[in-house]
Amino acid sequence: MLEYKKIKEILGGYAVNAVTKQVIETLEPSTNLSIIQSWMVDTTEARLILEKSASVPIANLNGLEHILEIPKKGLNLSPEQLTLVYGLLDNVSRIQRFMKDKQFLAPAVSSYAYSMFDLPDVQEEIYRCIRNGRVDDHASKSLLKTRKKIAVIEEKIKSKLDNIVKSAAYRDMMQEQIISMREGRYVIPVKSKFKRNIDGQILDSSSSGATVYMEPNDIRKLQTEISMLRAEEEIEISKVLSILTGMVAGYERELGINIEGMAQYDFIFAKAKYSRSLDATNVELNLDNKIKIFNGKHPLLGEKCVPLNFTLGETYQALVITGPNTGGKTVAIKTVGLLTMMVQSGLHVPVGEGSEFAVFREIYADIGDGQSIEQSLSTFSSHITNIISIMNQAGPQDLVILDELGAGTDPAEGMGLAVAILEKLYSQGSMILATTHYSEIKEFANVTKGFENGSMEFDLETLQPLYRLIIGKAGESQALSIARKLGMVPEVINRAKEVTYSDEVYPHVDKQNSISLSTASNEMLQISREKAQSTVKKPQEKRIPVQNEQEETYKIGDRVYVTSLKTAGIICELENSKGEYGVLAGETKHHIHKKRLILHIRSEMLYPEDYDMDIVFETKENRKKDKLMNKRHIDGMTIERENS
Repeated sequence: MLEYKKIKEILGGYAVNAVTKQVIETLEPSTNLSIIQSWMVDTTEARLILEKSASVPIANLNGLEHILEIPKKGLNLSPEQLTLVYGLLDNVSRIQRFMKDKQFLAPAVSSYAYSMFDLPDVQEEIYRCIRNGRVDDHASKSLLKTRKKIAVIEEKIKSKLDNIVKSAAYRDMMQEQIISMREGRYVIPVKSKFKRNIDGQILDSSSSGATVYMEPNDIRKLQTEISMLRAEEEIEISKVLSILTGMVAGYERELGINIEGMAQYDFIFAKAKYSRSLDATNVELNLDNKIKIFNGKHPLLGEKCVPLNFTLGETYQALVITGPNTGGKTVAIKTVGLLTMMVQSGLHVPVGEGSEFAVFREIYADIGDGQSIEQSLSTFSSHITNIISIMNQAGPQDLVILDELGAGTDPAEGMGLAVAILEKLYSQGSMILATTHYSEIKEFANVTKGFENGSMEFDLETLQPLYRLIIGKAGESQALSIARKLGMVPEVINRAKEVTYSDEVYPHVDKQNSISLSTASNEMLQISREKAQSTVKKPQEKRIPVQNEQEETYKIGDRVYVTSLKTAGIICELENSKGEYGVLAGETKHHIHKKRLILHIRSEMLYPEDYDMDIVFETKENRKKDKLMNKRHIDGMTIERENS
């Protein structure tokens, strides 16, 4: 949910070796303060080294992963594998020299180099015996002698074959004047029709059959002799490889330490390179559940990210952030969580000087799609299931991050549930970071000890969010302000204010003498129930007619609430014989029985007198057609209207 995996993917891109990338894939935040501090020191010192010298001699370990297992199986290492071992040992020597003058600048990181072994005897012997991916002639006296014999005989064979292909007697029989090899033996290309004219053995033929490759009898004896010499050569090569493999196997422990050490250096310098790319820095750590972030940036958003200033754990245990959608609430809480995970993984983070992070035992998060217009029951259920799991496990030294708490259900119940969840997590000692739309929760946070409000700043002039977090101030939805700015008539704005702010939910309470958690939540839940039940008749009372009963009549343009659809709509057709009204909800017209309608706003308050309602209900194209057809008859022109 916090996109920690993406951070590891980017970090892996700075690693040289596959084995290091695998280490990064399994990287997890630590909960041990000493370990985290040690990791952070490594990153900081490696960053200092990179600023002095960009080229660090990290060995290429690709191919070395299982190389120490081969001798255990009774097999020899190949020349290519021995070359990799030599490269590792050579890089150990180089990095030891490189780190020699870095001891003052980076004492911890430079010390790792001296835990590795350069093994000069193995290094020198491999260099003497293996050249250019093959065993060198001078690896042993016997090998040198055998190879010299092979060279002499090969020259004899080539000379004889050269004479054949260039002689006048055989020139016309040759397909081309080239000497080649088939099955390890020298041959000449002869035209198929002349194959009986040459004394020799056919070893191969071309795909077309026009050419046969023949070994002349004159060189057969030499070919057999050279084959025997090559067998001797293989035996000598095997002896050399066996000796070298034995030397490598004798230093299995030391080589294993070298591989681990190089992978560790690769990992440390990958962290340092990532730190430079983010322009990140080291931070202070604590075990007091305190977070202070100055000018923090989300590491995946880059320069376009608005800096975040954030505190938690000093005077309050829970922060509730409110404000409009797309204002940056979710990004803010994800930034806090992700930076915390990065710090506990020993990574530098893009924050300003003086920033401080707590070391948490666990970080729990429930982050949904804050931009979705409608949340289904299944989505709500999955969120609640997740939150139940969090509540069962979260405790002191834990950070809980909840996005759009209580959303996706009935507002009154959702608000009550949100408060109860916040209370429970608070009582368990968890640090809480939550976002919500419910104004009642703003008031709850305002009067409840241990809670604080936060909001995302909004520019009413440009109608654009500024993505800046303000702590100590509750956010507003800005719906009325935006509507007024866009030209909504004052009567509607005033009526909306009257509906919204008719009751004061909370008294103004001095926070220093704030009421207890249970008192605040109980008062709010009671108010919520009273609001939710205000239109429901009490038992044994005389029934009072309400708006959605038969006595109520509606006019075209009235705004109503459709209980069966749980949405608002506009009356577009008057009552029919079945007691149904035509209601336009969104872009769809429905026929709804009047008992399922509740008057919201009369048309007189929404539209000027003599307002043409076709502008609301008809498409622009149909209005144009209607205007033309009222003037004169037009063949073929029709107006289609939805009847459903």
